[in-house]
Formats: sequence, structure tokens, C-alpha cells
Amino acid sequence: MVEQTMKITAADGLHARPATAMVQIAGQYQADVNLEYKDKSVNLKSIMGVMSLGIPNDAEIKLTADGEDEKEALEAVVNKVKEEGLGE
Repeated sequence: MVEQTMKITAADGLHARPATAMVQIAGQYQADVNLEYKDKSVNLKSIMGVMSLGIPNDAEIKLTADGEDEKEALEAVVNKVKEEGLGE
């Protein structure tokens, strides 16, 4: 398992458009990819799960991936977060 903690810096937090982009990226990999916020963990391949967390600006999230392509999956999701200007 691999993991990375990030801070959401976008003024609107993790809203629908970038959340959808993250879900689409995670869905391209076999690994289980999860998003954790405030002791809740959801499957990053589920837009409903991600949106249910209501992640605001300045929130600290943890991304985890577990499976045969876990490193590639995590790297792709982290890059998408940075590319969307969501966090660091």
C-alpha cells in the first residue's frame, strides 16, 4: 500500500468538476484507491462517496492505493489534484 497526504488549497474545496476528474483517473487503475478525510474513508472510484465527504478549502486529505498498479494509480491521482489547482 502507498499513501500521500495533501492539503486542498482551492477556494471552493473539492467540488464536483475536479472530484469527477479524480474519480475518472482512479477508475483507470486496478488498485483500490481511497480518499480519507476526518476519519472517513471512501472509494475514490465513487463520485457519490467523494462528494459525501464535503471537503472544504484548507482540508487535509489522505490518498491511498493498494494493488498491483498502486504506485501508478496514486501518482496519477496526485498529479490530477495538482493539475486541477486543488492542492499541494
